[in-house]
Amino acid sequence: MAKPNYAFAKRQRDLAKKQAKEEKLQRKREAAAAALAAGEPVPVDTDTDGDEAPDAAEEA
Repeated sequence: MAKPNYAFAKRQRDLAKKQAKEEKLQRKREAAAAALAAGEPVPVDTDTDGDEAPDAAEEA
């Protein structure tokens, strides 16, 4: 019986996460560009990496 290749599976999961993150960022950029073209105010998103909660600094 073949042994599972955990490193390969992890790499595939990481690549899928990275692709999903890039697609989400692209959708946000397109929405912001459409809002800007329509003259609507664009919300400012300073947390682009999304790995930390906004109130995490207050808890420490």
